[in-house]
Amino acid sequence: MENVYDILEARGFLKQASHPEEIKELLGREKVTFYIGFDPTADSLHVGHYVALMTMAHMQRAGHRPIVLLGGGTALVGDPSGKTDMRRMLTEADIDHNAACFKAQMSRLISFEGENGAVMVNNGDWIRGLNFIEFMRDIGVHFSVNKMLAAECYRQRMETGLTFFEMSYMLMQSYDFLCLNRKYGCVLEMGGDDQWSNMIGGMELIRKKERKSAYCLTTSLLTNSEGKKMGKTEKGAVWLDKEKLSPYDFYQYWRNIDDADVEKCLKLLTFISLEEIAAMCREGGAALNLAKRTLAFTLTEQVHGTDEAVKAQQAAEALFGGSGDISNMPTVSLTQEDMEATGLRVVDLLVMGGLCKSKSDARRMIESGAVFAGDEKVSDVAAALDPSSLDNGIILKKGKKGFVRIVKS
Repeated sequence: MENVYDILEARGFLKQASHPEEIKELLGREKVTFYIGFDPTADSLHVGHYVALMTMAHMQRAGHRPIVLLGGGTALVGDPSGKTDMRRMLTEADIDHNAACFKAQMSRLISFEGENGAVMVNNGDWIRGLNFIEFMRDIGVHFSVNKMLAAECYRQRMETGLTFFEMSYMLMQSYDFLCLNRKYGCVLEMGGDDQWSNMIGGMELIRKKERKSAYCLTTSLLTNSEGKKMGKTEKGAVWLDKEKLSPYDFYQYWRNIDDADVEKCLKLLTFISLEEIAAMCREGGAALNLAKRTLAFTLTEQVHGTDEAVKAQQAAEALFGGSGDISNMPTVSLTQEDMEATGLRVVDLLVMGGLCKSKSDARRMIESGAVFAGDEKVSDVAAALDPSSLDNGIILKKGKKGFVRIVKS
């Protein structure tokens, strides 16, 4: 079987490795227990987490055993990595609720059963009961403050203020690795490249305290060709929960990504072979358009299932190609009360449909000529729909990518 290290490298996952040759040799020689951490600071995962999920899936398919570590303890502190302000501190009830929402989403890619089935654990089980003095005597003595402050995750916060509370995050994440090593024989921590400093801390802690080999390996963050993080729409983050972002909007996000990002996303976010990806992306033009459709459908299928992917694709084809089922696109059903309250004003409906964040935003869009009701441009900010147009539904459009169907309930 091909070494999973080579698979991850060929598909563009790998960024930094503590001991590249040793890790590759280890992954090719034996079944390895590894972990990736997720802070449950929302009640859904989003596409920013998806590279980590795919990493776990590739590793598990190669026979290795994943540990999904939910940061029920560390989320009480808040990771300063990539942040310019201190994260809002969540309550234990918030964290426990959010953690409970993750497993079903992960289960679409990761198996929690079988010989190398994933294990889901919560670091709150060992962090919430820590005694401060004992922890600092046992763990804190192994960390140099000077070395910590030189780390990127802390250095960028120095100008705005870094609390001791946040400084403790590296110690706690390192302690996670030590606890997982002791209980499960976990020898490898994986995660996004922004976690490098924290991961090195855990690896070194195990080597100092346990006199054992331990390793860390970082993967690419999901960024576009300009180096900016992907996963944001005008409606907010690209969530994996269909209640937060509809399968249609999820599909459309990937259908409309820049040409320069298609090949990278296919490699990182799907299991399509590299040969097939290269063939789709080689020629550009119509072939690249097919690659976008393949990416959108495949990812929607992986996240939401085949039925939802088919519906999303049909809705998109109905809108742009004249075929398919338009009823599957995002729809606002207006009650009689809604119709009376809004007066069917386009400004109000744009906000109700999630195409605009506020009425002032909706007015600006109309004034810029970006809004259409059906095929007619809306040029008057006071314009309202004809009630009869709702008999069969009417599509409000904002720009080239924003659509919502308005119907009577």
